[in-house]
Amino acid sequence: MLDWLNTYQFHESWILWFLLLIPILLIHHFFIKKNKNQTLKTSSLELFNGVESNYGKWFSHGKYLLKMLGLSFLIVASARPQVSLESASTKQLYKEGIDIIISMDASGSMMAKDFSPDRFEASKDLAKEFVHDRKNDRVGLVIFEGEAYTQCPLTSDRNILTELIEDAEQGIVEQGTAIGMGLATAINRLRESKSPSKVIILLTDGVNTHGKIHPLNAADMAKELGIRVYTIGVGTNGKAKTPVAIDPFSGKYIYDFVDVEIDEPTLKEIAQETGGKYFRATDNEKLKAVYKEINQLETAKIKTIEYEVDLPEKGFLFIVLGLLAFCIEFIVSKLIIKSIS
Repeated sequence: MLDWLNTYQFHESWILWFLLLIPILLIHHFFIKKNKNQTLKTSSLELFNGVESNYGKWFSHGKYLLKMLGLSFLIVASARPQVSLESASTKQLYKEGIDIIISMDASGSMMAKDFSPDRFEASKDLAKEFVHDRKNDRVGLVIFEGEAYTQCPLTSDRNILTELIEDAEQGIVEQGTAIGMGLATAINRLRESKSPSKVIILLTDGVNTHGKIHPLNAADMAKELGIRVYTIGVGTNGKAKTPVAIDPFSGKYIYDFVDVEIDEPTLKEIAQETGGKYFRATDNEKLKAVYKEINQLETAKIKTIEYEVDLPEKGFLFIVLGLLAFCIEFIVSKLIIKSIS
């Protein structure tokens, strides 16, 4: 029954606090003054012949209620009631989500110890942090060694993606570094995307040694499809403690210091051709900073559609109701009684 109240808002809502005076005045009138004699002035007593003695009391109460009703309407009118914002759509906000594929190198050299605990695990941990911040986007994961495969397709379920990043392992496919295949597989995952913004984060620590697709040919495909590629070269400057063989007796890796060789010219060209950016991460903190910068560069765009809405003042209605209540009280108390006399 009171649903119509939801269509109003009050420009000067603080004035509504004065409505608390109404119950106070009613309590004073009905209870504090109840033992006092009520006097009704009239020019003739013939009107009340045969009428019970408490008629005058109820007549007085009725006039007082009309006064309080009129006062209530005027207080509401002073608060400037308007059509509420909820009853009219004034603004629509929505975010353009970004589709992102992380293409991560899982070759043997990613076990190098220049990162803690190694390059691969550090890359996974920071990828999980990055995913956590992409609340409005779909993110997927591609893993590549000598071949490439999809570890997780595009998804907005960050919990599932985080678990699949954690479950990613090395040695699943042929050994090697197929950067071109890693990029092409990521592109294939974004090919059917309807998102207005498509991004690939390509992370590797080496040089393309395997695969049927050259990294620069894959970059051309990304450019054609409007996909930006951010490339990250992972590895310290100089030499890094890297697995070079497996101990036949213990089955553990044998490490030695090996020159870090990253095909930076190719990674830079891929980024430049696709409108992305190349980064070099030499330790955990710098890789974290790289993901943070990409996160800031690829912020979801907010589109706003605004409508000019005139919020009509509804105070006039309550003024009329208030004056009507006072008029009725005046007519009853003055004109009717006098006409009887």
